[in-house]
Amino acid sequence: MDYPTPALTVIGSINQDITATTERLPGPGETVMPGVLTTRPGGKGANQAAAAARLGATTRMIGAVGDDASGVTMLEALRSAGVATDDIRVLPGVQTGTALVIVDAAGENQIVVCPGANDEVSLDGVVFDDGPVLCQLEVDLELVAAASRATTGFFALNAAPALPLPAELIERCDLIIVNETEYQLIPALADASRVVVTLGGDGAEIRSHGERVAFAPAIKTTVVDSVGAGDAFCAALVLALVSGRSDEESLRIACAVGADAVGQAASQPEFRSLGQY
Repeated sequence: MDYPTPALTVIGSINQDITATTERLPGPGETVMPGVLTTRPGGKGANQAAAAARLGATTRMIGAVGDDASGVTMLEALRSAGVATDDIRVLPGVQTGTALVIVDAAGENQIVVCPGANDEVSLDGVVFDDGPVLCQLEVDLELVAAASRATTGFFALNAAPALPLPAELIERCDLIIVNETEYQLIPALADASRVVVTLGGDGAEIRSHGERVAFAPAIKTTVVDSVGAGDAFCAALVLALVSGRSDEESLRIACAVGADAVGQAASQPEFRSLGQY
């Protein structure tokens, strides 16, 4: 069966990722060496937008960068992925968001985010249609709540990093995506109508009011870098669901895209079109 690939609006963070790759992650107060330093585009919002575009969706990004060299680079990266950037604000005198990332030989990571321009994302002048919208929590929570109210179509929230969520936002979400830790940190999700919980190497499931209603196993693969995998999973899952695929098929596709992502040393990796997964 042929499924349409919908247009998607992503609202969220845009960061420059400064990544140190080491044999193992350091403990408190510990110095680990040697390391290899790389700089690349990132941010949960930008990663999800780039993934959606590379999976074949018409994608626009709502966010903000500074008027510094990093901002120019981040915009170029999004455009090269096929993302429309007209709704990304360029803020004079503001630093583009930065993430400091450490990745070990097994692909596990530690991340510290310095928001910069992401603290000033605005919906002023943004026109919403009835298409799907995907948000995360690396931007202001009230902005996310405002976006949920402005969206008339499918609204998805990747509730990461974990924060207490207002009841009205949880009720408005057609889909909430979290990992196991985030699910535990947001107790109100146990009462939500549709939550996807990623289970790492065990796959992913959809829970409704705390009960599993759909499941897909993980795809075994060699892990190179897990930084962008969750974001790729989110983009693929939303696109699959809104295109009309079943819950199980959508989870299977999202797990396959996530597995593809961890095999690449990039926060915004390349993908096949959605229908090829």
